[in-house]
Amino acid sequence: MRTHRAEPRNALLLAVVAVAATAVLLATGGQSAGRTPSPLTSAAGWRGLVGSRPRVALGNRVIVVLKTPSLAQRVAAAGGIVGTVKERAWTNSTLAAQKLLISRLALQGVAVHPDFTFARVLDGFSALVDPGAIPIIERDADVAGVYPVRVAYPSSISARVLEHGDWADRVAVGMSGVDGRGVTIALLDTGVDPAVPYLRGRIQHGIDIVGGDAGALAATKPDDSSQQERHGTEMAGLLVGAGGPGGLSGVATGASVLPIRVAGWQPDALGHYAVYARSDQMIAGLDRAVDPNDDGDAHDGARVALVALAEPFAGFADGPEARAAAGALALDTVVVAPSGNDGAAGAGYGDIAGPGGAPAALTVGAIDTRTRTDTARVVLRAGLSTVLDASASVAGAVRPSRLDLSVAVPRGTLGAVKRTAPRLTDFFSPRGDSLVAGRAALVPIGASPAPAAARAAAAGAAAVLLYGGRGALPAGALGLDEAVPVPVIALPTHAARVALARIARGQPVTVALGAGRAVQNNAQGRIAAFSSSGLAFDGTVKPDLVAPGVALATSDPGSNPDGTPRFVSVNGSSAAAAVVAGAAALLAQARPSLGADALAGLLVGNGVHIPTDTVAAQGGGVVDVGAAAAGEVAAAPATLALGRSTGAGWRVKASFTLTNLSTRPLRLTLVARTQDEGAAAVDFRVKPGRVRLPLGKSLTIHLDAITSSAPVGTAPTDGAVVVDVEGGGGIRVPWAIAFGPADVDLIQSAALSERSFTASDNKPALLAVDAGRVLELDGRIELRPLSRLDVQLWRADGTEVGTLARLRDVLPGRYTFGLTGRGPDGQLLPPGSYSVRVVAYPVDSGLASRRKLNFTLK
Repeated sequence: MRTHRAEPRNALLLAVVAVAATAVLLATGGQSAGRTPSPLTSAAGWRGLVGSRPRVALGNRVIVVLKTPSLAQRVAAAGGIVGTVKERAWTNSTLAAQKLLISRLALQGVAVHPDFTFARVLDGFSALVDPGAIPIIERDADVAGVYPVRVAYPSSISARVLEHGDWADRVAVGMSGVDGRGVTIALLDTGVDPAVPYLRGRIQHGIDIVGGDAGALAATKPDDSSQQERHGTEMAGLLVGAGGPGGLSGVATGASVLPIRVAGWQPDALGHYAVYARSDQMIAGLDRAVDPNDDGDAHDGARVALVALAEPFAGFADGPEARAAAGALALDTVVVAPSGNDGAAGAGYGDIAGPGGAPAALTVGAIDTRTRTDTARVVLRAGLSTVLDASASVAGAVRPSRLDLSVAVPRGTLGAVKRTAPRLTDFFSPRGDSLVAGRAALVPIGASPAPAAARAAAAGAAAVLLYGGRGALPAGALGLDEAVPVPVIALPTHAARVALARIARGQPVTVALGAGRAVQNNAQGRIAAFSSSGLAFDGTVKPDLVAPGVALATSDPGSNPDGTPRFVSVNGSSAAAAVVAGAAALLAQARPSLGADALAGLLVGNGVHIPTDTVAAQGGGVVDVGAAAAGEVAAAPATLALGRSTGAGWRVKASFTLTNLSTRPLRLTLVARTQDEGAAAVDFRVKPGRVRLPLGKSLTIHLDAITSSAPVGTAPTDGAVVVDVEGGGGIRVPWAIAFGPADVDLIQSAALSERSFTASDNKPALLAVDAGRVLELDGRIELRPLSRLDVQLWRADGTEVGTLARLRDVLPGRYTFGLTGRGPDGQLLPPGSYSVRVVAYPVDSGLASRRKLNFTLK
């Protein structure tokens, strides 16, 4: 939004273009990083779980966070027990502070028309704001910060009707005699179809944030009524479904779901419609989850809130999403979020999605609990020579049945191993003839195997051979979706390279596919290949927990052609988060006197550790609601943030609080144990090591850690503080320490399009900044985002004029600013010599990176 017409157009900043808002596009340069592929190719074998993420144009939409306290902050300061009248008064006071700020901004020529206002979990609002107005807003004494609005996507993908019962897992999480009765779970997702028999009687009248319609029903696509929102209905089935075939049910069949439609069909960047949410819509949903009747009093808040969406790679710990999660927790709502589906690229920083990076969120990764998966024998021949003779994973729902086919490729593939998925037109000749009809299409995965396979099948391919990505495509990676009605096989890239070279030379290449067969799943009980791992950007271990998240059976909107209810399988960390949200509802019924932080602490502390996976991939381990219900002590926070070691002698201090939730005094013994000794040994001291904790009391535990050897490599060291209870039982408090270069130059480049120019609002000089880094450390990708990016204006004599632009929570990418010749006050600058100084602040305690560029204003 532009400033008021009567005022001068403000500041040098003309536009801020986030080329990589949900992706990471920068390749590293410099002396130590080596070649760095984009994280969008990491774990690309599982990219089909979320499909191709639609491009969304958000404009200059931001979230303004105020310093004046929200309802949650006031309640927390009052000790957590506040009456209804006072809560309503505090909510109204928060909204009044926002109106005063908007009025003050209007007097300065900045017109703000909020899209959403938040008063309960967060004090702030979202709006479209002219980029030149951001410095003015940031300078207001009541403003804590201005943050970008991001895009979040459903982080599970569904399949069609369940016809392969041996492939679909039933959620084996529950408690005898406890079903979640009396507990409300707010589901922040797409709309829900309450007419589905599997959900009947357990879906409350919902709240529609996206469309404002009553009921938060699953909407149909505006330009195609045959497509309906599905994700919310599927997550609701995992939560509370009952009466399915063969006794199929969700986790908490006695609980009720409050649908809050924060995601749905919305315009994308190409003028079409796609299913997504904006981060301000998610925060608005949390604001209603704690106050469903919207009267300013949060005593009617949902006990559990499942945010079944993920902002890719945006694991920031201090942004508005994280603050909102903390606010919900303070108002006694457990916020459960998925870790994301961007693959276990290592325990460095950068895989965790938002809002899962929030310290207050109960963040959940996925494990693979399938007992069997499908493989098929593949014999790939080029002429008379055999290129490959091996078993390969069947990635889709259709098993091959002894096929012998010639191999063809889409246009643009030969000459190099293509890294992007071909378009549908690439499968046809210029005359319109299919290049792959009746053949096996050899197709690069690109960013997502799902559309690559679907396009090949649509062009008439009899089978699809997928290759590429940063790892083997796991069995069942496309779920059970028979919308791709031909066999899809994962082919090793080295074999694909040979086949492509032979085809380029005109040699015939053929493939023989044996009949598919079920084999033991070697990954059973392990972290799923797609599940995002930590750390969060503040160094906190994320995810907090893991749960089943592969091939889970659940409900789907609508019905089959014969009128019977439709059931599907889903894969993804959203599905795993739904399982944990259901477990939280069971625990809330079993232990009704416990607060939200205690419920989360019990779930994390009593998880079942997976010894073959890292702490950064699993947190507290696999959810065990029975053990949590019997738990006597809980930690807050439930996982620790220890950060990044800079070398031998590096020290860090941390603390957490233990609370006795038992009916008896407890004697506790505490010790820090290392699971994986990575790049260096770390010594710990836990104080106190022995504790007598009276009934209902809490005690702060202090942890001192020192790196006791010089790091060799960058592999993380991880483990847990083990708290043993005398007489049996106890909890684990996970920790991890990352290694790697401490101070990395976070500005790859900064350049002005002109060093001498005339002031102009219409033709500004452009400042392009490549900010943030994507490092490859010992084969693991690690993001280095920014907490803040400032553009400052200085005079030639070394005096500062002011800040022209400020961006917060900045993901690596190219950001472009326009220099119009106006100063921070919006007035034209006198001709002369100036400089812009670009300052990039890391998310941790490292040094800021700086660039200075001189220019002359004519």
